[in-house]
Order: sequence, then C-alpha cells, then structure tokens
Amino acid sequence: MSKSVSDFLVERLQAWKIKRIYGYPGDGINGVMGALNRAKDKIEFIQTQHEENAAFMACGHAKFTGEVGICMSTSGPGAIHLLNGLYDAKLDHQPVVAIVGQQARASLGGDYQQEVDLISLFKDVAHEYVHMCTEPSQIKHLIDRAIRIAKSNRTVTCVIIPNDVQELAFEEPAKMHGTVHSGLGYNEPEIVPHFTDLQNAADLLNKGEKVAMLVGVGAANAADEVLEVAEILGAGVAKALLGKAVLPDDIPFVTGSIGLLGTKPSYDLMMECDTLLMIGTSFPYSEFLPKDGKVKAVQIDIDGRMLGLRYPTDINLQGDSRKTLQALLPLLKRKKDRSWQEKIIKEVERWWKIAEARAMNTANPVNPQRVFWELSSRMPDDVILTADSGSTASWFARDLKIRKGMKASLSGNLATMCPGVPYAIAAKFAFPDRLPIALVGDGAMQMLGINGMITIAANRKKWSDPRFMILVLNNGDLNMVSWEQRIMEGDTKFKDSQDVPQFNYAAYGQLLGFEGIRIEKEDDIIPGLEQALKAQRPVIVDVLSDPNVPPLPPHITFKQMKDFTSALAKGDSDFWGMIKQTYKDVVDTYMPH
Repeated sequence: MSKSVSDFLVERLQAWKIKRIYGYPGDGINGVMGALNRAKDKIEFIQTQHEENAAFMACGHAKFTGEVGICMSTSGPGAIHLLNGLYDAKLDHQPVVAIVGQQARASLGGDYQQEVDLISLFKDVAHEYVHMCTEPSQIKHLIDRAIRIAKSNRTVTCVIIPNDVQELAFEEPAKMHGTVHSGLGYNEPEIVPHFTDLQNAADLLNKGEKVAMLVGVGAANAADEVLEVAEILGAGVAKALLGKAVLPDDIPFVTGSIGLLGTKPSYDLMMECDTLLMIGTSFPYSEFLPKDGKVKAVQIDIDGRMLGLRYPTDINLQGDSRKTLQALLPLLKRKKDRSWQEKIIKEVERWWKIAEARAMNTANPVNPQRVFWELSSRMPDDVILTADSGSTASWFARDLKIRKGMKASLSGNLATMCPGVPYAIAAKFAFPDRLPIALVGDGAMQMLGINGMITIAANRKKWSDPRFMILVLNNGDLNMVSWEQRIMEGDTKFKDSQDVPQFNYAAYGQLLGFEGIRIEKEDDIIPGLEQALKAQRPVIVDVLSDPNVPPLPPHITFKQMKDFTSALAKGDSDFWGMIKQTYKDVVDTYMPH
C-alpha cells in the first residue's frame, strides 16, 4: 500500500530532525493528524488549546533552541488564529514553519464553508515562502524549501495543504521537464566581513575615548568576545531587551537594559559616549541612542538589511557576531585611560542601589518591584525566564539580575501580549530538566495564559522534572497602557477599558493540579517565592500587586512631566496612590535609602 501525502509529510519532517509540532486539530488538517498518530513514537504532537498559543510555542522553541519551530492548524479560523504568534516570530527573526490545512481543491473559489484565501492571508507574515500543495509530488520540495528558507533567512514560512490532497497517494516527482527534485539539509555559513572593513572599524574604535557597546540577541553566541572587546576598549555594555541574557548582570560595566524599560546607566552611556559599537541588535528607539552625527559608530549584524537602519553608522560589518568579533579583536588596541569605564562601573553600582531602594518601598498591597527583586537572587542558575508585554516587562528588564547560564526572552519587536506562558511551555519541552518561569500580567493571563495552564496540566507527566512556575501580577489593571494614557496623552485612566475582572489565579491553578500560592501582603513575598521554587509540580504564584507603582523611564522628558501632571489635574481615579508611589521612586533616584 502506497503512503499518503500526509505520511510522507511526517516522514520528511522527521528527516529534517523535527521532534515536535505544536497545534490544534480540525477537519481541514485531519489527514496529517492521522499520519502523526501513526508516527507518534517518532514525532510528538502537542495539543495547545488555542492556535495562537501554538504559534507562540513554535516561536519560543526557535528562540530557546535555535532550531526551526513548527506549528499546525486546520483551515479557515484555525489558520487565522496562528497569525499573531507568527508575526511575533517574523519580527524577531525566528525560523518558524506553519503547516496549515485547506478545504478540498474542487471547492476553492466557491465560497465554501471555512474557505479563506490562505495564500493571501499569509502573504505578508510568510512572504518569503508561502505555497499551497496542489499535486502529491509537490509536497516534497514545499517542505524542503519551507524549512530551508526559514532557517537560512531566519523567518516565517508556510505550507498549505488541501484536505483532499492530504489523503492522496504520495508520488516521487517524475524525472521530466517541469518537475522539481529537492534534497535535505542546511548548514549555516560562516560570514565574516572583508579585512579592509574590519581594519577601518578597528581604527575608528581605537580612536574613541568613550566607547559604548549595545548588544542584542544576535550577540548571544559571542558573549566571551563581547566581554573581551569591552575590556580592551574600556567600554560599557548596554543590552537591548531581547539581549538581556547575552551577558550576566554581575559584570561591573554591564549597564543593563536600554530604552523605556531600561536603566539610567544605559541611558547615560548612550548620551555621553563618543563612539558606539552595535552588535546583533535592531533596537528601535532613536531617542535612547546618541543624536545623529554626535558619535562615530560601527554596526555588526548577520542580516545586511538591518545595517545602518537604527543609527547612521559610519562602518557596517555584515557577519556572524562571534566570527566578526574574533577577526576584529587582534586589530584593537587596549586603552590605557580607564576613567570612562570606571565612571560607568560607579554608575552601575549606584543604579543597583536605586533599584533595591525602589523595590523595598511599601505599596498597596504589594510592590511588584520587590517581588522581582526577591525572586532574582533565588532563581536557579539554569532558569529559563519568559515575560509578557506590559509593566511586567519593566520589572523583568530592571529588577532581575541575569547570571551566566540563564536563558530569557519575550516578544521584542511585536511587543504583543500573551507569549509569556507559551514561550515557557516550549522551553520546558525543549529542556525538560530546567525550571521555566513565566512572568505575566493579569491581562495576558485572562487573554490566553489560562489556556496555557491547561496545556501544562495535560503534559506535565511527560517531563522528567515536573517543575514549572507562572508568576502573575494580579493588579486588576491593564497597567502599562494605563500609564501610557497618562504620560503620553495627558489623559486620566479610562476605567472601562483598563480595569481587569477579578480572578483568583491560585485557586484556578489548584483546580488543574497546580500548587497555588497567593501573595497578598509584603510579608508573604519571601516565603511565597521560596515555597514556589521548592515545588515539585507546576506552581502558580498569584501576586496582588499595586498598579500605582510607576514603571519610570530612565529619562523623563518635559512633555512626559506635563502630560502626567495634566492627567493628575483632571482627577485620575488612582490620584493619591500614584502620587505616593511616584514620589517614593523619584526620591530613590537621587537618595536611594
């Protein structure tokens, strides 16, 4: 009996060393589901409770492993649900392949039930490769090219398979004119710039007296080289948010995160430097970079399209971060004057005192900064951290000190809600012996996170180590947007849009077999976190946090002060709470207690 297109598809995925698929079934993809059932001892299918979670998990898998992530859905509504997670992968340059069902070929163009023009639907998010299989022998090169292009271009691709094609007998492409004969395998090349360009970059960096470095996730494979460059040049190193885990935070001249969620030392580093070296980052906020033309700048990036995009750099080096820095290092000269780096080290020391002081301020009922600060020193060295967008990302960026060996990520360029929990699930499947911690706000939990908890409960017995932690900031508010309404628009909080319904996440977790811990006051913080970190099953920590603790930017502009004052003058519903908490944190900026 000949194998079906679906059986060949699954075999081909195995040949590409795909171990796991995240998805949700439906009649548009039933043929492939049958093939996965027949091959379940060779490739794992994870039912995700929502297709958006499936796409986020595929993206998280790619981020934490460097491998291609695979997600799968049925036709029509299932395919539509994938889009947000796929855009997250696209904008963060992650290799993800979406395999999507479609209605039978004969029905297409007839306004059939669940018929959606999927090629057009995915044409933007998967524009580098999206195709529909209309003939059995075609599936071979469609899968080969989708995976190879996803890997080589670090992007999203999509293969659409009508349900009637899924059931047809697979045929090898005939050896004749008009057919395609593809093969397996892709090895990333070593890309290094020309020596002349490296020498020019070294000359520029050697002339600089106040060198700043900005690293992103593209420098993740080059931590040792980044540190060596910083040591030679006497530089300070700031980290873009996606690059938080590139370097440990216990290195004295590492200034931490940059941007709206960043630190003051990172802001000062950029404003006061005379030379900038950017490595593997597409950090987008120009107001946190030096003024155009003020400094000399070098950029290193594997993707030539990203060079000279965020700052008018003088020298652009296309290449792998590690290999490029290794080639650059022998050309650099050690700076004798270390006063610039010594100044940076003093500012970083002071910043951590400010962060601690802010964390120790009382709040009503719990200061979220204190929760993250206390968690930071208690996390295991091999923890995998994920965070959601919103004010949660502020405390993730500022209050958690990364140590060597940790992994961390969140949605970068899309900055979407909801990936915190599915990223952590993907991390747990990829590294079952490590503890993932998802740091999530109550808005994201109600939107999609509680669906992810069901996935965790259903799969926890598969993991050799049952530990899994979700920490929810339960403040009843879509907090970051509430602050943005005040600071960016000068408006008061719009309660109808911003208030989040009350929900007991700890109790819900207990219904699913989680250990549920509720932190309701300051005295609960340390014992609650220690109990959670000792738990030998999935645990959810429900923190009743104060929404009026301000996620202060490292630099406050006159317009931001004016708009915030305007919001207060209009009678914001949280007037006194904001005044009290903002006053405490501003005072700590100048006099950390």
